[in-house]
Amino acid sequence: MTDAAAPDADIAPLPARRRKIRHVATDRPWVWLTLGWRDLMANKAVGFTYGGALALFGWVLTWVMLELGLAWAVLPAVAGFFMLAPLLAAGLYEVSRRQAAGQSTSLDEAMGGFRRNGTQLAMIGAMLLLINLFWVRVAGLLFALFFGLNFAPSLEELPWRMLQSGQLLPFLVIGTGFGAVLALGTFATCAISIPMLVDREVSFLEAVTVSIQAVMENPKPMALWAGLIVLFTGLALVPFFLGLALAMPLIAHATWHAYRDLVEFD
Repeated sequence: MTDAAAPDADIAPLPARRRKIRHVATDRPWVWLTLGWRDLMANKAVGFTYGGALALFGWVLTWVMLELGLAWAVLPAVAGFFMLAPLLAAGLYEVSRRQAAGQSTSLDEAMGGFRRNGTQLAMIGAMLLLINLFWVRVAGLLFALFFGLNFAPSLEELPWRMLQSGQLLPFLVIGTGFGAVLALGTFATCAISIPMLVDREVSFLEAVTVSIQAVMENPKPMALWAGLIVLFTGLALVPFFLGLALAMPLIAHATWHAYRDLVEFD
């Protein structure tokens, strides 16, 4: 199921070939996690450095929001940031690709994932950035709509002031519903598209199309996979982003195996 590594496999992605979508069992995501854990354990230094950098970014982002007096924006900003996570994981997809080819990987070599099919990765990154900015803007508008422009309590007072407001429930219902729809669309477009761009010489539009097709043709396993991603990410955020040092590389490596499992090339 893994293609042999070409002599220039570290420089250029493999050429595009005819491909088809496989149908997998509902519980297949557990296999992807098992294989992802194997890749992580074989490349601990790269994986945990990568995850630790993401946790550090979460701390910096939160600090900036608090310094700007935008405590309400912390959760939308963090949620929006994780819409970009599939692109940021390109280096970890490269680690799994090299692992499958029997190659060891340094942190510098992992960064080569961003140089493989770099133009197309940049284009899908621009798309994700626009989605991220759109989400943060909508979250701000919803907050202002329900709580008013002058609602700016301190971080300590924010939870209690929101709980005392009669607008909290409709705000949560509408905000969560809108965010869920946006997250679902982002998941469908990025479920396997970015690993495919790291692996193959395809356009970002073709990769996104294949990703959506894979999700639509495997609704149950992909729903389970999306749920596991949300669960692991949510648990990782509880200890103030520390869990991301483990969750991020594990999910990224597993995503690579999801791509290799769902897409078959001639």
